[in-house]
Amino acid sequence: MSEADRLHEQIVARDNRTSRAFEADHTAAVGLEYDGTRFCGWTRQPGLPSIEGELLDAFSALSSEVLEWRCAGRTDAGVHATAQVVSLAWNGPIPPDRIERVLNSYLSPDIAIRRAVACDPAFDARHDASARSYEFRILATPSHAPLRARYVVHHPRPLDLELLHACAAAIVGTHDFIAFTPTKTLHRFFRRTILAAAWHERGDELVFSISGNAFLRNMVRILMGSMLAVGRGDMTLHHFQSLLEGAPRSQAWSTSLPNGLCLVNVEYPPALDPFAR
Repeated sequence: MSEADRLHEQIVARDNRTSRAFEADHTAAVGLEYDGTRFCGWTRQPGLPSIEGELLDAFSALSSEVLEWRCAGRTDAGVHATAQVVSLAWNGPIPPDRIERVLNSYLSPDIAIRRAVACDPAFDARHDASARSYEFRILATPSHAPLRARYVVHHPRPLDLELLHACAAAIVGTHDFIAFTPTKTLHRFFRRTILAAAWHERGDELVFSISGNAFLRNMVRILMGSMLAVGRGDMTLHHFQSLLEGAPRSQAWSTSLPNGLCLVNVEYPPALDPFAR
């Protein structure tokens, strides 16, 4: 799939959303924070708790019909967010300036609306985003930390920080990340542009920060699993670098646990950012 085809799909999806959003009583951009531990991920699945499901159920409890919704990043099961963004269009009695206060009383304690603003019906939280940023926290100590277990991945084996820095440097730029997403995937375009990637120390934790225009399913977690393999000597740096040019999934390392990963920021062009107005 060419870049032009991918952009065309985005335009079509945005036009479809716009036509429905203009029919709604209200449209808003909503900032969400959540602990993803007990959820199957963002996307609603029958019989399983999801972030999307909780949000839509809360609207339903308020006699409101959500006509259209999009999130900036469809997080996996167990992944957290401090800055998820959702574009919503709905019919019902609750205006955007009351969403934060009213809906939070209907949401479970591990989900919170942190901000909500009325927005242009054309705003699309997913397709209008110019960058998404994630952090992955590693507890690099011999013993685990029970009070942080939901938010960090414990890695008791020694890690070579210089090798981790080299991995992060290699990731920056535009690459074919097909090695870093499951073989069974709905993606047809695997090139992504990473704007920044870096490791830094935060107390007894190693924190990996990454920003990109978009991410494949499981991409950050498979990158993490592979980088940790390099850091502890189970994979060479050269092999890791070769994975960035379209290697098969079998050549990368296993997917890291989800609990260390958090969506921490979503950026929009100034002209489209509903929170900047």
